Amino acid sequence: MPKKRRKLNRDMEKEIATIKKQVELITAMINDIEDESLQVEYRQGFEQAHVTCIYLSNEYDSQGFTEETQAALFLYKELIKKFESEYEM
Repeated sequence: MPKKRRKLNRDMEKEIATIKKQVELITAMINDIEDESLQVEYRQGFEQAHVTCIYLSNEYDSQGFTEETQAALFLYKELIKKFESEYEM
């Protein structure tokens, strides 16, 4: 039986690309923090958003536009909002 084609969504692809750039920028900013204990604190605070970004990207690449990728996108947006409100970047 042939594999089902994954459904794509241009808007989600753009959002994922933007999210990847945002994660890269925040990671670089965290790496630039000189105080090691502060850097660790920021890294731990950002970890959930980073992991969600990776999951979202992988899930979209393998499954396409699904309820799971929509939920992951929503979760990422909530996590990044929480991170930005709790940590000054």
